[in-house]
Parts: sequence; C-alpha cells; structure tokens
Amino acid sequence: MSSALVGDRPSPAAAAPAPSRRTRLVALPEVRWAALATAAFLLAFPLDLAGAPAWSWGPLYALCYAAGGWEPGVAGLRALRERSLDVDLLMVVAALGAAAIGQFLDGGLLIVIFAVSGALEALATRRTADSVRGLLDLAPAMAVRLRPEGAEGIEGATGGEERVAADALRIGDIVLVRPGERLPADGAVLGGSSEVDQATITGEPLPVAKEVGDEVFAGTLNGTGALRVRVGRDPADSVIARIVTMVEEASETKAPTQLFIEKVEQRYSVGVVVATLALFAVPLALGAAFTETLLRAMTFMIVASPCAVVLATMPPLLSAIANAGRHGVLVKSAVVMERLGAVTKVALDKTGTLTEGAPRLTDIRTLPGASLTEDEVLALAAAAEHPSEHPLARAVVRAARERGLALAAAGDFAAALGRGVRAVVAGRVVRVGSPDRLLAAADEASRTSVMAVDAMTRPAADGDARTVVLVVVDDVPAALLRLADLPRAGAVEAVAGLRGLTGSSPVLLTGDTSDAAARFAQETGIEDVRAGLLPQDKVAAVREWEERGERVLVVGDGVNDAPALAAAHSGIAMGRTGSDLTLETADAVVVRDELATVPAVVALSRRARRVVVQNLVIASVCIGALVIWDLAGHLPLPLGVAGHEGSTILVGLNGLRLLRSSAWRQGGDTT
Repeated sequence: MSSALVGDRPSPAAAAPAPSRRTRLVALPEVRWAALATAAFLLAFPLDLAGAPAWSWGPLYALCYAAGGWEPGVAGLRALRERSLDVDLLMVVAALGAAAIGQFLDGGLLIVIFAVSGALEALATRRTADSVRGLLDLAPAMAVRLRPEGAEGIEGATGGEERVAADALRIGDIVLVRPGERLPADGAVLGGSSEVDQATITGEPLPVAKEVGDEVFAGTLNGTGALRVRVGRDPADSVIARIVTMVEEASETKAPTQLFIEKVEQRYSVGVVVATLALFAVPLALGAAFTETLLRAMTFMIVASPCAVVLATMPPLLSAIANAGRHGVLVKSAVVMERLGAVTKVALDKTGTLTEGAPRLTDIRTLPGASLTEDEVLALAAAAEHPSEHPLARAVVRAARERGLALAAAGDFAAALGRGVRAVVAGRVVRVGSPDRLLAAADEASRTSVMAVDAMTRPAADGDARTVVLVVVDDVPAALLRLADLPRAGAVEAVAGLRGLTGSSPVLLTGDTSDAAARFAQETGIEDVRAGLLPQDKVAAVREWEERGERVLVVGDGVNDAPALAAAHSGIAMGRTGSDLTLETADAVVVRDELATVPAVVALSRRARRVVVQNLVIASVCIGALVIWDLAGHLPLPLGVAGHEGSTILVGLNGLRLLRSSAWRQGGDTT
C-alpha cells in the first residue's frame, strides 16, 4: 500500500496541489512575433557582416521588420487616427528611418529589442492576471452532492450521493467532502469535524479546526475528517470568484498618477517628434551630412520616447492588488490602491468591526442553593434556548457546543418578548431570561441572593457592556450567565499597526454609550473616542477631519457606516458582517473580517507608491542621461536602443516584485 494512503483515503499531505494557471509563452502573439523577428535578425546578421549578397540577407531583414513592427505599427496608426501619438509608432518610424539610409542592422536591432520588450511586457501583464485567476483552479471541478436521503449522515450515505459539476451547486445544497479533498464551495459545516488547510486563501500556516457551524471556503484542503457542508454562496460568488472579479475590474481602472502620465505622454510625444524634426532639419540646413544627421535624429527619437515612464505606475499597483486579493482583501481599483497609502487618519466602527458583532458567553456563576454544576446549568439553558433565534440564545447554544455538551430535546417551548424563554428539558422546567422579569414572582431571599452574586462578580468598569441572564430550573434560580460582544482577534494589534502607520491613534466612532465605548477603547488601546453617534454625526466627524487636510480611512460594517465610508478619502468594509450597502460603498473589502489585514493593506499600498516613485526616477534618469549623451556627444544607435529598452524592462520587473508573498508580509511592517 502506498504511504500516501491512510485508511484507503488520500492523506492531506498527499493531495495533489491545484494546477497552476500559467500562460505558455507561445500562447501570446507578442511572443510569437518577437521570436520570429529575432530568428530572422539572427540569420541576417552574420550574412550582412560577412559581406554576402543583399539578396541573401535582405529578405530576412524585411521579415524581421515585418514581424517585429507589425503590431506596434498597427497600434500606432490606430492611435494616430484618433489624433493621439503612440510611442510604438515612434519606434517603428525610427527603425524605418534607419533602414532608409542603409542602416539595416541598426534598424533591425531596434525592432528586435523593441519586440522582445513588448513581449516581456505582455507576458508580465498576463502572469499578473494568472497569479489571481489561478485561484479558480483551487476549487475542484466536481463535487459530491448529497440527496435528501443521504444528507443525514456521513458514513454509509453512498446511496444518496451524486457527482455534479461544482459550478452547478446552489445555495442550500449539502456536499460531502472526504479526507484529502478540496472544498467545492463556500459554506458552513453541517456535520463532522476536521482540520482544513486554508493557506491558499487566508495565508494561515497551520490547518484550522472546523466543526459544526464553522465557515469554510472553496479551494481549501480538507484534513483527515469527513465534512458535510451546506453551500452558503453561489459558486460565482465564492471568495475565490469575488477576488478574481474584483481584480479584473481593478485592472481596468487607472490610478491618478497613471492618468497624469498618460495626459503628459501625448504632449511629450509631440514634443519628441518636433525636437526630432528640428534636430534633423537644422543641422542639415547648416550643411551637415544627411546620413549622420538622420541617424542622430533617429537615435534621439528612440532614447527620448517615454516607454519606461508609461510602465512606471500600473504594474506595481496591479501587482499589489493581486497580492492583497490573495490575502483576503478585495481592492476595487488601482485608484483605491494608490489612495490607501496616503491616509493620515483612521476612524474605526466598534460593533461588528472591532468586535465580533455577536454576543458570546464570558462566564457562568452558580447561585447559592443550586445543586447543579456550571456544565449542567449550561446544558439545560442551551437546550431550552435551542429553538430560539435570539442572538443571546445563539450565544448560549454556541458556548455549550464549544464545551462539547450534549443537548437534550426541549418540549413545551415558549418565548416571551423581553422576558426570555421557557421549556421542559429532561423533565425539568427551565427558564432563561432577564433577571428582573424572572425574579418578579420570586421570594425576597432568592432576589437578594441573585443580586448579591451579580454585584460581586460584575467588574466595576463594566458599564452597559455586558448582558446578564438568569437561569431558573424548577423555579429555583440556578446560575447567572454573562454575555458580551468581545473584541475581534487581533483588534489590539490592528490598532497598534494603524497607529504606527499614521503616527496618531485611530478614532473610535460608535453609536454605543460613552461608558461602554470608553471601556472598549481602553481594552484596545484607542485614545480618541466619539460615542453616541448617529450616521450623520459620523459623516460630520469625517468631513471635519477632511477639511483640516487629513486623509481619512473609515473601517465599518453596518448600514449606519455607509455614509461615512462614502464621505471618507478611503473606506474599508468587513466582508462577513458587512451589509450589502456597505460592501458596495466601500473602496475595499476585508473578506474574512481579519483586522490584521487592514494595516497590512495600507502598508502594502505605501510600498506600491514607493515602487512607483522608484520607477519614475529610474525612467527619468535613463531618458535624461541618454538624451544628453546623444545631444552633447555621439551615442551609437545600438547602445541607445539597449539603454532605452533595458530601462523599460527594468521598470516593469521592479513593479512585479509586489506579486511576491514576501511583499505582503513586509507590508504588515509599520516602517
């Protein structure tokens, strides 16, 4: 038996990795034309140098010019018809000018280097898209869907199984995921338990334990257990699909820097043509040699062309967008990616953003006279609350499941608004609800006992932050359950990271009471608190900061946060808890509600902006040096071509560095 099998099933470690969606070189027309032009040039070059007859190398040079210059020439003429000047056309004209004076070798070299540069640019652009679209290959093509008769169990349910295409799954379908298989859809675990490797989606280095109720993502790798998963999203709306869609949409946008460069490019290109004509006509009028003058003018046109400047902006920003998407942050456009790095102030919502947005059980206090243990009280309370849809009821049930408690069936269930629930569990009458309401009919001794325990166990600074419910079993007060909306994991670290990036403490904007907000701010390290705010108050605060010259980033999740997100310089929404309006309004979405990604994406944006500046400096220095050399001395055409195209390639590759995973990890730094 192969070591890759455990119990006749493939182990997670043995599971084949998802295939890489990587574009082949020959699939790109730019690469094919560049290869043909290069081959023709390499055949013509030695014949030309050896003094062979023109008929032996002339057609080869013609093929080189045609193959390498066809697409740039067509693109340049198309732009010319639209009354704009394309740098591609400048390169083709320069090559033809060199050929017109008999410099076939120099013109051919220009065509080859320019064609290879264009092929590398096309390949880099396609590979950027591949790195994101490759996520689609993580999700399996087929899924095991359970028919209704097979949906109750995992083992022995083969009679109710059917294999279907993963994209045919619909919300509510139940799928079976065996050990070592990849999950076919986003959803929630309905049955079973296992560890799931989510590194491809979340970047977490270790598998994450998944039990009933936990969320799972398409494309992640199941461990050694079998899972029944209820599909929660249409396959076209999965985390992976949304990342792909958002990045593709972002690729169609242009950042302000890019728009400025393109606006200047047209005037600059016209200036280059005018200067080239002057550099040719003036010396010629003064008696200079025709061939030498034309060659110098063509060299000037080549080295002064702004190819590298044009490529300075978009590759870094698109690479950063793709990297952020792989780590669960959907940045909607290149404009957003550039703007995020400019924020100077951060405003954070509280409930659902810095907190989990749902109450959780924090502690249990049994009461004097009760003969039940904490686990026994919790099991009874959870069983009674199980039929209820109230958030507090769900919190109690979740706490019991986390402790592994078995819940008995509840009968005679009844719920009263503002009072709580009543049910018969294992022959015992259980009431769970407000202490004030449940103690209204109790004797004085019981009321005094409950209030005394509550007073002794409540922290002095609690304020209104925690909710206390009473559990009464057979008319005897048994225990107090305290619940609270707890801070999200990483909230303190996220606040500290944002403080390090902006140089000032984030501001808490919340509709909660001042006492509750102040206590929470103290827990998370926030110094500036604005409490009791309505949506219009949040907008007013944002506009006040913007008027002072601040560039405000607002992070929120609810409908009440949407106006502030729209008014701010940049807005980020929490993906899981965020309302539809908030997700539409925000500039970026944190898919998995991981607060650590907020400072990370801001830092990544800043790094992308630095790379853009680096690229502009590299391009400007190279163009300036080559132009000065050509005007002040004698710059050989081949050397000018190599310097110009080399700087273009260098700028493109520098931007693609932000695709690496290390760029995201470094993006989390505050330096």
